[in-house]
Amino acid sequence: MAELPCIVEVEGICTQFGSLIVHENVSLTVQQGEIFALVGGSGCGKSTLLREIILLQKPVSGSIKVFGQDVLGLDDEGALPLRRRWGVMFERGALFSSLTVLENVGLPLREHTELDSGLIDELAALKIALTGLPASAGAKFPNELSGGMRKRAALARALALEPELVFLDEPTAGLDPLSASGFDELVKNLKDSLGLTIMMVTHDLDLLWRVADRVAVLGENRVLGIGTMEELSQAEHPIIREYFHGARGRAAWEQAWKQK
Repeated sequence: MAELPCIVEVEGICTQFGSLIVHENVSLTVQQGEIFALVGGSGCGKSTLLREIILLQKPVSGSIKVFGQDVLGLDDEGALPLRRRWGVMFERGALFSSLTVLENVGLPLREHTELDSGLIDELAALKIALTGLPASAGAKFPNELSGGMRKRAALARALALEPELVFLDEPTAGLDPLSASGFDELVKNLKDSLGLTIMMVTHDLDLLWRVADRVAVLGENRVLGIGTMEELSQAEHPIIREYFHGARGRAAWEQAWKQK
């Protein structure tokens, strides 16, 4: 069976802020059509690596390719065609408080297309429905939504331009267990129905067991291991074992097996 194309290729990334070393020779690949997760303790550089991939900051050295193109040497204009091919859902949503949900979701279409206003509103409403929000949510402002609904609205905006690749930064952080479980199912269903490649940063072990195809564990400034959840749960490295075999890790593993 032929290996799937690599959508994201990170090679030898080194990141440093003053005397603080965050990444030292970090390498990984994300294959087409998979849900790939970055995990690790707080401060290990997960979100920093994500920001480097989406061109919000630059590493000291190394290379990052997205869709086969080296992104680190691109200016804003050169990066624009790539940014149209990916969507980003930030941890706190990053929705504009002065815009309604419909306006927030339609904003990428207004910035990057020449579609008329009526069609943009129709497409935005479609994305809102796609993420499981009621149509009435479109007329509301972000502060009128629950945490789970804001997450879905942010995901709808990330999907506005019909991207091939979606980045999720802590998609279930701050959600109650029921809302988080619903979001898990949403992510998996969207990946299957839209053929998305998804790269996410998360602390949510339930989400990892339910939807992740492969997971990279960051720690000690490097990648400590990459594999399926089953493979990593049997790893011998002490940091990986602590992550997967603590009380929360065991509970998530048991719940995952109950659902199989």
